[in-house]
Amino acid sequence: MNGTPSLSGRAAAAAAAAAVLAGVVTAAGPASAAPSAAPSAAACTPRIQVLGAIGSSVYNPGGPQADGVIGLGKGNLSVGVSGGLPVYWTGTTVHKVPLTAPAASGEVLAVNKDGLMVGRAFTTGGGGYLFTYRAGAAALTPLPGGDELYGEADVNDAGYVVSRNRAGVGLVWKDGQKVRELAPPADAPPHSFVDLVTGINNKGDIAGTAKVNYYDSDHDQQLWESIPVVWPADGGPAKSLAPSGGGLYQESRVQDIDESGRVVGYDWYGPGYAYKPWTWTAPYTAPGTSPGTPAPFPYGTFEAISPTTNISVGTAKFHPDEPTRADQAQLWKGTGPVLVLPRLAADKPSTATAVSDDGRVGGAAVNANGKLKPVIWTCAARQAYLSQP
Repeated sequence: MNGTPSLSGRAAAAAAAAAVLAGVVTAAGPASAAPSAAPSAAACTPRIQVLGAIGSSVYNPGGPQADGVIGLGKGNLSVGVSGGLPVYWTGTTVHKVPLTAPAASGEVLAVNKDGLMVGRAFTTGGGGYLFTYRAGAAALTPLPGGDELYGEADVNDAGYVVSRNRAGVGLVWKDGQKVRELAPPADAPPHSFVDLVTGINNKGDIAGTAKVNYYDSDHDQQLWESIPVVWPADGGPAKSLAPSGGGLYQESRVQDIDESGRVVGYDWYGPGYAYKPWTWTAPYTAPGTSPGTPAPFPYGTFEAISPTTNISVGTAKFHPDEPTRADQAQLWKGTGPVLVLPRLAADKPSTATAVSDDGRVGGAAVNANGKLKPVIWTCAARQAYLSQP
């Protein structure tokens, strides 16, 4: 499951030619698979770059995708998922991460400037593990205590990895060892736990959410609340971000944090897909604000923010039961209206999940044949446009 037959002779020559267009699959990539230099944002050519894929999948409007770019590294290195497996790309060439048996699926969630990746793998028995990995290595490194597989994870350029465990405690690792635990803010309600740890910037500020989901038998009521949180780099106490809204069944899903401490994410209202993108700005004394969604989309998310250029990306949505228009990748420059990115094929869905300072946006898009493909928009801000109702 972790490798493909070797190629030789004419087959190798044909594969090399095909790689120029679509990428090829390798088991783990050559040990020398270091990222090459990428052109600057000013010099790049606007396009949608389709990356190599393992098999084929279809778009899932209500959940995670089986193919897509989730993180962008230095040069031509990107990471994510293909065919439901954790992968990375050098250019358009896709490489499988060598999973530890009996892992059956997974994804790479982030990568830093030095090529250190963090991901998660799901085992056939219903368990799994968090791991780190470097391009071309013979094996991945499981993270001790990384047993919560339905959360998120991130890594900064100093090599600090963040996530949370099944017990609802946030964790920080360095060089494969746990170095810090993260607790809910002191002002969080009783019975709160760390629900998500989603981002860490290069200063070491960490973003995520705490949650309380507790049945109060004394008052016969379910207590349910979601709290956006930042854990400061200096190790000081966790800080609750001022709520971005209110109401029954609302949940704030913090997704990323940039170098200035700007936090992005989205709110979810009710049992449907009423997503609304939000952003919070340090020192977090004011409630989060939303730039809205591009017309005619009623809902949208922010999934990532660039480290220093204040570009946020996500997906504009309709409710999947009322798909007036297919989902579309969206981009916000920090001011003005939220824009959309070109589709890979007319009327086909797309989604954006990663953005870098050099102008790239990573995600997934459906082609004219209805197949979901991992993609990168280069010079993305120059491609973005105002959607029409």
